[in-house]
Amino acid sequence: MTASWHTLLDVALRTSIVYLALLVGLRLTGTRQLGQMSTFDLVLLLIIANAVQNAMVGPDTSLAGGLVAAGVLIGWHRIIEWWRLRSRRAAKLLAGEGIMLIHRGHVLEEHLHRGGITRDELQQALREHGVARVDDVLLAVLEPDGTVSVIRNDEVAPGSRPHHRIKAVRRQQ
Repeated sequence: MTASWHTLLDVALRTSIVYLALLVGLRLTGTRQLGQMSTFDLVLLLIIANAVQNAMVGPDTSLAGGLVAAGVLIGWHRIIEWWRLRSRRAAKLLAGEGIMLIHRGHVLEEHLHRGGITRDELQQALREHGVARVDDVLLAVLEPDGTVSVIRNDEVAPGSRPHHRIKAVRRQQ
């Protein structure tokens, strides 16, 4: 039921390393992986959780060790969230930026590839937004949370920009 301070500090250090390593690893998997979790993704997440549990607490199975691990995870989460909310650069690093997929009715193939989205998945997202044709789309963006947002041509007044932070892509002639 009890553990020494040395053991608890070891659990805190191990938990910190695992948390930060998983944060980096999940960030590197790409935006699309976060937005829509398939059965495959859920199984992977469960297996990772089981695999890293021993790495976090080591041989310590005490109540105190488990509480220290949970507290460290919550603490890191709060610190990183605080940092993300106060720094645009940190937010971009942690969550990424939106990736423009369609601009004025034209699919940006390179951006689809960068976002890890197939044409079929893009078509599905358009249908979910009630859009039948790519030509009807002013802008479609893969958001940092993995969802696809769609703005139809008829939703925006002429001359206005749907979002001030999304930059239009210059097409090469």
